Amino acid sequence: MSGSPVLQGEGARLVEAAREVAERLVSPLGRRWDHVRGVARRAEGLRAAVGGGASGDVLVAAAWVHDVGYAPEIGRTRFHPLDGARYLRAERFPEQVVRLVAHHSGARFEAAQRGLSAELAAFELETSPVMDALVTADLTTTPSGEPCTYDQRIDEVLRRYEPDHPVHRTWLVAREELRPSVERTLARVGESQPK
Repeated sequence: MSGSPVLQGEGARLVEAAREVAERLVSPLGRRWDHVRGVARRAEGLRAAVGGGASGDVLVAAAWVHDVGYAPEIGRTRFHPLDGARYLRAERFPEQVVRLVAHHSGARFEAAQRGLSAELAAFELETSPVMDALVTADLTTTPSGEPCTYDQRIDEVLRRYEPDHPVHRTWLVAREELRPSVERTLARVGESQPK
């Protein structure tokens, strides 16, 4: 797939290429695949938050590949946003998709907990409606792919990880930092969500 014009062409082809990569790398991971499919569905429903068109295609493509870094065959650091972004860059995905994956759902906070901030800094932090929408799609979808509220999702993460785990420590900091991303996205599409 490296250098393929498919990735630089029409948005629908980008989305399909991303879905194929995700299916190959993530479908063997069971429930993680359920989550990815749910996030992609949610991203489809949030296209209006980014104005649709090419930005909507980038959003949905990023949703499909946001967790590819969990695949054992590409995981090097055991920090999935970094491993996924490195893989996607090597496969010559569009740089915006790479940046979105690198920094999805507050990865910078977890990178700090894991001592990987310098490595993550190789990818520019995107602050855009597309990033807001990807954060929303990911953090309003349960591990099994079902819709949930932002607070339900973060509460589930905090229950799943022990207090001394880097992920648990991350969400003690990131929870309120990322809430505005979800609120902005929901406002853009006219949704409301209980707190």
